[in-house]
Amino acid sequence: MSEKNTSAATQKYLIRDASSRAMNSGVGQLSEVELIALLLSNAGERGPYEKATMLLSKFGSVRSLLTSDFNELATHGVTERQFLTLHAGMELTRRHYQELMSTGSVLSNPRATREYVRMRLRDLPHEVFCCILLDNRNRAMKFVELFRGTIDGASVHPREVVKLALSNNAAALILVHNHPSGIAEPSQADELITRRLKEALNLIDVRVLDHIVVGDSTCESFADRGLL
Repeated sequence: MSEKNTSAATQKYLIRDASSRAMNSGVGQLSEVELIALLLSNAGERGPYEKATMLLSKFGSVRSLLTSDFNELATHGVTERQFLTLHAGMELTRRHYQELMSTGSVLSNPRATREYVRMRLRDLPHEVFCCILLDNRNRAMKFVELFRGTIDGASVHPREVVKLALSNNAAALILVHNHPSGIAEPSQADELITRRLKEALNLIDVRVLDHIVVGDSTCESFADRGLL
């Protein structure tokens, strides 16, 4: 048997082994190379382990790989089908946390809310300010990106936040914004706009339940810090 055929046979065995372990113990038991290789094999790649290992080596991390655009990935042999497969997996994960966040009170599952906003905002190169609109049972109705800024800030207008709350008949809000620097520590400006928004929304009987600042690997909560 040639070296090429041996390699192909070995890779088929590795994929079968990874698939079996995933089915028996869950995908959480697989390594990053195995996860990417499994996705690539389902997208028609004949040498998924080699390509997965090469891609992780080239891009340095799963995050860097999954946030690269198609043109950049294509230079390393990633096809359109493989690109879409990788991004479909990432989008399903976002929607999973969105669904968890929307089921029941957000206060009963704060981890789902924070994971969702972190996945949605942490890789953006600019700052965005968003609102999670809640009903009178604190269930999430809608996630709205309201203001978009630059790498170091976004202008937030209380009047627009009040209009958004009224037009959606929201009973409460969770404020959310990201720090492109990756550092989730709230700034004085963050504390100031939170107070202004809380005062404006109090006038229409809409509660501010939290303000979440999204960083690189963590989220900081104003509610947890006693800043509301």
